[in-house]
Amino acid sequence: MHILVTGATGFVGRALVLRLLRDGHHVRAWVRSPRRAADLLGAEVELVAASDETALVRAVTGCEAVIHLAGESVGVGRWTAARKRELWDSRVALTEKLVRAIAAAEPRPRVLVSASAVGYYGDRGDEELDETSRPADDFLGSMCQAWEAAARKAEAHGVRVCTPRIGLVLGHGGGVLGELLPIFRAGLGGPLGSGEQWFPWIHLHDLVELLTIAVTDARYSGPVLAVAPQPVTNLAFSQALAESLGRKARLPVPRLALRVAKGEAADALVASQRAIPARTLALGFEFQFPTLPAALDDLFGGRDRPHFAPAEMAPPSPYLARRSPTTVLRQTTVLATPIAAVFAFFSRAENLGIMTPRAAVMEILTPRPLIVEAGRHIDYKLQVGPVRVRWTTEFELWEPDRRFVDVQTRGPFAVWWHEHRFAPREDGGTEMDDTVYYRPPLGPLARLADVLFVRPRLREIFEYRAQAIRLRFGARPAGDV
Repeated sequence: MHILVTGATGFVGRALVLRLLRDGHHVRAWVRSPRRAADLLGAEVELVAASDETALVRAVTGCEAVIHLAGESVGVGRWTAARKRELWDSRVALTEKLVRAIAAAEPRPRVLVSASAVGYYGDRGDEELDETSRPADDFLGSMCQAWEAAARKAEAHGVRVCTPRIGLVLGHGGGVLGELLPIFRAGLGGPLGSGEQWFPWIHLHDLVELLTIAVTDARYSGPVLAVAPQPVTNLAFSQALAESLGRKARLPVPRLALRVAKGEAADALVASQRAIPARTLALGFEFQFPTLPAALDDLFGGRDRPHFAPAEMAPPSPYLARRSPTTVLRQTTVLATPIAAVFAFFSRAENLGIMTPRAAVMEILTPRPLIVEAGRHIDYKLQVGPVRVRWTTEFELWEPDRRFVDVQTRGPFAVWWHEHRFAPREDGGTEMDDTVYYRPPLGPLARLADVLFVRPRLREIFEYRAQAIRLRFGARPAGDV
């Protein structure tokens, strides 16, 4: 199918794009900056600049489905009158604009999957909520109602409309964990307010699977809850997250402190929504991660986790023969796709961005299309704290369908040598092994910088990378690796 995605460069959007590409869909992304989106989404996505409504009509035309995820984050900033207007316009007004474009398109798409949120229900204590429960009359509840109503207007034009009410998304690189992980990894995490409020969560993989199925399964119409079937309290979530990181959840955040810091927006942080996806389950959707322990084990257990060790003996390499790395990083990822398809994806250097956390994505400076072969160089810019720095990659080795090595010849590291090795599996899948020999900058302080700053950042990057690769190519069950 040809599918238009709005919000494609966001946390959920980038994951969804990868999942759609796995099924062979042609993905068209409506984006504000095609140049930046090319770095974020890679070489396999068609980009359409978001300008006026006429451009949106052209973007919709020829697509069989639209997945609408665009919207400003409700968790950013205080809810001033101006901020509320921004939030409303980025959801309700933009959805109205999209539906007008759908009506004007010829041919029109057959389905619109338009995001909504569990904020629809407001603060409901211990009440069990499902797709038929009444909405709240607060700001978020009213906005979600108007948001869904705007999407449903597409039904008048013969378009099936599904409005998934999305909970708090757990995944690497953004969502609720994007804000919580630094705090919890530092041992400073704890519940919000009393911690007794219900926490309607969903694993990122389950969310994008649900969105993908909603496009192709005609039974999905109207609201469906995109939350795991076993909700937990905020206290239970905080304790489980801390334990999965080897920490304690000892420092609760008082509701008054949240109110002082966030104003009215704090109410959404401590709202209780005991949401049960009754209709989603009735439709036969199978959650891969129905329980919080299963979700956290996938995210922070041994699977795909990068491992660090002293670099005692480096492999033969012209680059490493002249340099002394201090640390080696190793990671193994098992995929459900044959090696030829996996290597073809990695052979396009433009795809580096979609495998990288948004904050770490490098701007490609070398003119496209990029040519990858031994001896070739690619120039990038990346953000290191407040500073923009250059990074030049050279491909030291290139053996198609087997392995390649890239090295940093200019950039922030004193040494960076990265081998990507691919091996076929008897089950038809691919085993990927990444080995990185590196040395941080700062000379005599390199080892201290490694422990305090470099390893935590590389861990985030490689965990996100494994998540992205699994979304793009599928993964073998944990017990089969």
